[in-house]
Amino acid sequence: MKQLTLVAGRKLRRWMAAILVVSIAMVAIIFLRPQLASLLPTTIDQSIACSLPPDKQSHHPGMVWVPDGKFTIGDTVYAEEGPPQPRSVSGFWMDRTEVTNSEFSEFVAATGYVTTAERPVDTTAHPDLPPELRLPGAVVFASPTELLRGGDVRQWWKYQPGANWRHPDGPASSIVGRDALPVVAITVEDAQAYAKWKGHELPTEAEWEWAARGGQAADLGNVEQPAQANTWQGRFPVKNQLTDGHQGLAPVGCFDSNGYGLYDMIGNAWEITRDRFVPFHDARDNAPPDQIPAVARPDSLSNQYVIKGGSYLCAPNYCMRYRAGARQGQEGDLATGHVGFRTMLRTATK
Repeated sequence: MKQLTLVAGRKLRRWMAAILVVSIAMVAIIFLRPQLASLLPTTIDQSIACSLPPDKQSHHPGMVWVPDGKFTIGDTVYAEEGPPQPRSVSGFWMDRTEVTNSEFSEFVAATGYVTTAERPVDTTAHPDLPPELRLPGAVVFASPTELLRGGDVRQWWKYQPGANWRHPDGPASSIVGRDALPVVAITVEDAQAYAKWKGHELPTEAEWEWAARGGQAADLGNVEQPAQANTWQGRFPVKNQLTDGHQGLAPVGCFDSNGYGLYDMIGNAWEITRDRFVPFHDARDNAPPDQIPAVARPDSLSNQYVIKGGSYLCAPNYCMRYRAGARQGQEGDLATGHVGFRTMLRTATK
């Protein structure tokens, strides 16, 4: 009996010691979490948000005022950016960040809206598509380990049935825990529906570009990769060095704002404007692209809209469109995993 008591006593002491060790570890995790976090890799967890400064105005929460002004629209790096032309804009309010998954979720919950990527493809508009491209879906990015076919974009872009704003990387992906990331896989129709629900609009190309400059003069031809933007560091598309801490999309507001208080105008996600795309800037009567006669627009571009700002996939060796003056066309009914949007509000006064 005495021997059994000794054995039981030793087991009890071991259990108590184990419990004590676990308790100490839990306390350490709770109280030392900030210090331990500084030792972890710099890649930001997609489940967290970056801290935005308090909203200083209450008239239009989440928006900032962009003053009126005159500027030179365009750039000289790629052909479609020119020729630079004079433009003038009136003041307006603009979302200080890209529309997030959380904000778009509220819109869908309130309205039951179904995005373009969640609907069957319109075969009357695309009669020659093969069966696999007629299924609801979006184009997603996947980094190849090597390039076997030169610059063939099909090595890193793929139409993925089942991909949409809820599943931006394909049907197995999710936006759970990614509320603060910009919503993507959005078309111009989807963006306009959200904006209308908010009582807002999409900006014109000129309004967007003026806002993106943040009060800075145009620096034509400058292709220096910005430090305060989520872009691709390294050789696109095979090697991302992640020096900015982001593997893909970043939560909104992780980088410094521009002079008007707008975040992520450059990089992160391309942003949709309301203007139709033509591969040049037109000088006739200072006309925005959506008012240019159709005869001036090639048939192949008839359903394209201007997107601005570049994305996390823009790199010095490919797509140097991390500039306010950069522009590109985006098919109106094709959703992709690197295109989002923000809205604006036209009003006569600040």
